[in-house]
Amino acid sequence: MSHIAHDLIARGAARVVDHPEAEAPVRHQVEADRNFGLPKALYGATVGCYLAFLAIVGSAFANPELAIPMAIFVVFILAGFGVPAIWTRLRDNASEPATLGEFEARGIMTNTGRLTARDATIQMMVLPLLLVSWGVAVAVIAAVVR
Repeated sequence: MSHIAHDLIARGAARVVDHPEAEAPVRHQVEADRNFGLPKALYGATVGCYLAFLAIVGSAFANPELAIPMAIFVVFILAGFGVPAIWTRLRDNASEPATLGEFEARGIMTNTGRLTARDATIQMMVLPLLLVSWGVAVAVIAAVVR
């Protein structure tokens, strides 16, 4: 690249231009998009399933010694979803989470390609729903064995 510039200067074909008068706004190399691309309802359903699991297991095995561990689990779940929720509301984040209608219309782009809203919802909700099912199964087994 520098050889081309030196050749242009040597031939006298180089053109010198003035610096632009108006200052362009500062643009960062990385745009701050802290949005995860999914509607809030899916995150709420996930948190609800995790807390439902704790409620089921906590009530099935009610014991005063389990109160502190269960409270710690609740705090970890709320912090695990609450901190990213706060993170998406930071000052430099210009994007908004997708609404359910937008999510249904566009789906979401993943590392392996675009997923429809139905497929993305199934992928996201499999683990929380299995966890709730497992909690119910363990509670029923414990009730039958007693």
